[in-house]
Amino acid sequence: MSHSDETGLMASGRSRRRSEVLTFLFLTVFLAPILAVAFVGGYGLTIWIYQIFTGPPGS
Repeated sequence: MSHSDETGLMASGRSRRRSEVLTFLFLTVFLAPILAVAFVGGYGLTIWIYQIFTGPPGS
């Protein structure tokens, strides 16, 4: 393996690590909170619509 091959592999490794870190940050900072809010909001909307038709609990 020549020196230029090793340098290419190291640059490729750094590039892959950078993309993995950016992907992780995107998932944890943006996607997970958005999905959590959407899930909780959707669940609340479902319960609200259900109660429109059936009345509040205990009635």
